[in-house]
Amino acid sequence: MDALVLLGSLFALIAIGVPVAYALGLAAIVGAFWIDLPLEANMIKISDGVNKVSLLAIPFFVLAGAIMAEGGMARRMVNFAHVLVGFIRGGLSIVNILASSMFGCISGSSVADTSSIGSVMIPQMEKAGYPRVFAVNVTICGSVQAILIPPSHNAVIYSMALGGSVSIAHLLIAGFFPGLLLGICLIFLCLFIAKRENYPKGRAIPLREAVPIAIDALWGLGTMVIILGGIIGGIFTATEAAAVACVYAFIVTMFIYRDYKWGELHLLIHRTIKTVSMVMILIAFASSFGYLLALMQLPLKITNFFLTVSDNKYVILLLINILLLFLGTLMDLAPLLLITAPILVPVVVKFGVDPVHFGMIMLVNLGMGLVTPPVGSVLFVGCAIGKVSIEQVTKTIWPFYLAMLVVLGLVTYIPAISTWLPYFVLGQ
Repeated sequence: MDALVLLGSLFALIAIGVPVAYALGLAAIVGAFWIDLPLEANMIKISDGVNKVSLLAIPFFVLAGAIMAEGGMARRMVNFAHVLVGFIRGGLSIVNILASSMFGCISGSSVADTSSIGSVMIPQMEKAGYPRVFAVNVTICGSVQAILIPPSHNAVIYSMALGGSVSIAHLLIAGFFPGLLLGICLIFLCLFIAKRENYPKGRAIPLREAVPIAIDALWGLGTMVIILGGIIGGIFTATEAAAVACVYAFIVTMFIYRDYKWGELHLLIHRTIKTVSMVMILIAFASSFGYLLALMQLPLKITNFFLTVSDNKYVILLLINILLLFLGTLMDLAPLLLITAPILVPVVVKFGVDPVHFGMIMLVNLGMGLVTPPVGSVLFVGCAIGKVSIEQVTKTIWPFYLAMLVVLGLVTYIPAISTWLPYFVLGQ
């Protein structure tokens, strides 16, 4: 009954339109009153939730991504991808995916990826003879890579949802192969569709043009080298790597590319502060909510429930994937991570699943929710940029869903895709 009151009040508040962050906090207060927990204990947990040095990685990653996103990096990534693959049949769709892969290494945000890459690629693809809806589908699905490929601030949120018990560095590096696998699957799908529909080829870029384009783009890709190289080489912690990447992104954007006006910099910082504030409020209230979940022993009860269904971890993972796919259509990624991770991770650990591996399962799974109606934020952004309706997109996006489901299945049932690289590089 305790858990029913807590969860029931949460979903009731969300249903009447209360923002998820505040719904978490209010539901925690309702739950505390129900079990006679002093309100001061709730306040302490809210404070403790954001009183962690490792959380500094989030504002630094978000700011670095915002600086590069608005400083002309997306256009340079697209141009570089043109050099690599633009000359083959369906090449512009592959350019789109490859540009998202590279830009995802900088932004860490699917929404930023869609808005930046989409504003460049969707008009180009349409002008070249691709259907506009197809261009939108490629853009929004390709942008899901950004939440997997380092530096994903959603990986930091997953770690915080578990009280910091899972290494942020391990989670960041763990996303490399799943993100790469998603990009490869989408590329093969686009090649198949391009051949079937006889989409056009692009022109081959001459070497004299390709070299300056590559050099121009490599400045931005240095951000990825700093983040991954610093963490893998043991030079930085994840938080320090984020701070250094932020400084590097600022120098490249303002002094090398010089596409961004100094007079607009304060507006960019203001937008970043708003984004980070929402995330921090979510984390703070989710910490209190998670504390109530633990006191009510909800993870233990759910574990016992799953044990009554099956003692096979592969069956349990299948059921959890189905649950998360459903929930991902109803709520955004960050709130779902904060709500479900403290509940589900103790369940899967009981069945021998590594928390780092499960983090990648959750990110792939809930990443699909970003491009799924009715609340897919990336879907909305892509449709707005491409000037198409959600109905048009959802009628034609199903092959992309199938490709992402293949990736989800591989990531779920082949743990090494997620765990080999971080444990090989960083150890246990």
